[in-house]
Amino acid sequence: MIKVLLATEKPFASVAVKGIKKILEDAGFELVMLEKYTDHNDLIKAVQDVNALIIRSDNVNRQVIEAAKNLKIVVRAGAGYDNIDTVAATENKIVAMNTPGQNSNAVAELAIGMMIYYIRKGFSGSAGTELMGKTLGIHSYGNIGKHVARIAKGFGMKVYAYSPSKPRKVIEDDGINYIGNLEELYSTCQFISVSIPANAKTIKSINYELLSKMTEGATLINTARKEVIDEDGLLKMFAERKDFGYLSDIAPDCKSKIEEEFAGRFFFTPKKMGAQTAEANINAGLAAATQIVNFILHGDDTFKVN
Repeated sequence: MIKVLLATEKPFASVAVKGIKKILEDAGFELVMLEKYTDHNDLIKAVQDVNALIIRSDNVNRQVIEAAKNLKIVVRAGAGYDNIDTVAATENKIVAMNTPGQNSNAVAELAIGMMIYYIRKGFSGSAGTELMGKTLGIHSYGNIGKHVARIAKGFGMKVYAYSPSKPRKVIEDDGINYIGNLEELYSTCQFISVSIPANAKTIKSINYELLSKMTEGATLINTARKEVIDEDGLLKMFAERKDFGYLSDIAPDCKSKIEEEFAGRFFFTPKKMGAQTAEANINAGLAAATQIVNFILHGDDTFKVN
């Protein structure tokens, strides 16, 4: 019997677990669970006899992969997959997948929510501003960027998008203004929403040179990874541009310095919260289970990332 491990330091909602279990058991698979563990060695031990693995933000490093002698597939229930050592997975003939699009709306709503909270001065009673009529740049028109653009249009924002992977027609057919140059996007828009993956090309790619091109009232919204931001450049931007604000779904390493020197010009969630909704939780979990079944039974590797 195929054994599937659901390993989650941050557990899925119970309704998601029930759905995952049903999908797997209907396929004749066995579900075993490791929840709320605090020692990475627990994960290393748990994977030793399983054929498939579902994770969230759990660290599937080389140690885990090399301990999992029977593992055929690992699925990250979410879009980002930098917590999987894909090189080690490939070397050990293990397929790594993510579940793109399942939490995109949740992340997009968080981005818009942070923007509203920030421009309304944290609902402190002070006078703020409105989103209507402001310019928003979408840095990467993927699943998240598309939802951010859709919601922003509903607020009456002027939305622009840059994406190296999406044709101009796709963006313009959605009623979004296409910009083919990243520097032009930053120089055109007051707000920039970032939802790019963290990889060799993007790490520290959002630097001072790029940020300094932003218009008056510049506000950067990061729902990606902290690593895509060049923090030296970020601090320089804070110091030189008193109109600059930074909103992030994960606090930067330089958080304490920002808190000390630039009060009122930032907002950081206490932990990464983009996918922390009941709907995203369920959608990603069920998608992960379905992808495992389709891969094991039918060889479907549609969402393979390695």
